[in-house]
Amino acid sequence: MTTTPTATATPVLEGRGLTKRFGHVTAIEDSNFELLPGEILAVIGDNGAGKSSLIKCLCGAYTPDEGEILLDGEPVQFRSPIDARALGIETVYQNLAVSPGRDIAQNMYLGRERRKPGVMGSLFRVLDKAYMRDHARQQLSDLGLLTIQDITQAVETLSGGQRQGVAVARAAAFATRVVIMDEPTAALGVKESRRVLELIKDVRDRGLPIILISHNMPHVFEVADRIHIHRLGRRVAVVSPESHTMSDTVAIMTGAMVVSPEEGGTP
Repeated sequence: MTTTPTATATPVLEGRGLTKRFGHVTAIEDSNFELLPGEILAVIGDNGAGKSSLIKCLCGAYTPDEGEILLDGEPVQFRSPIDARALGIETVYQNLAVSPGRDIAQNMYLGRERRKPGVMGSLFRVLDKAYMRDHARQQLSDLGLLTIQDITQAVETLSGGQRQGVAVARAAAFATRVVIMDEPTAALGVKESRRVLELIKDVRDRGLPIILISHNMPHVFEVADRIHIHRLGRRVAVVSPESHTMSDTVAIMTGAMVVSPEEGGTP
């Protein structure tokens, strides 16, 4: 069942005054961010706007030079994506971060393989392949990925949409707080993009808020509850598909339109 986000709710993930520099280049400066419970929040911006640097700070890939990150209202510090993952934040990267030669179950558990219980696992470090395959099959089934019949099938034999589905299922299986998706439909055809958009809605309906980074405006307006617009290293507005048109959003993103705080712009 879909949870409707409310502006008064405590953000699940929040960034306050985030700044990240690379030598003399400032990628983001005094940037704010809020992801509310039960929402799909799209993050858009022109190339070089700083949205990727912002997201990398939120998932632990970068450490911000200034500012703070809060998870469920509590300050946290991420030294690496492993720290973010340990706190329930999963990321589906644009390159999917899958191992093509390994099978679906192995990719689902990549980096967190489960060992057999008892002495076989603790002493001899034997993997519990049966459990991992059963759990991977269940996750794919829950997300409606029934076209993947053989869980031992190598990922390199799957279509682009199926590979994306494996990456999304992996994130949904282990995320407890947030799922971040970076350009999930960028390299997909129309039919496969449609399935991935349905997967995004399915994950949200399971109670996980989603950050969606995308350049595809029709997709953004189809699935997003709110749209975070980034420009010149800062958030300039947060709008909704109901309050602003696609043309308005592009105009804000490029600087052709300025939005007042009452309309969702930054004070």
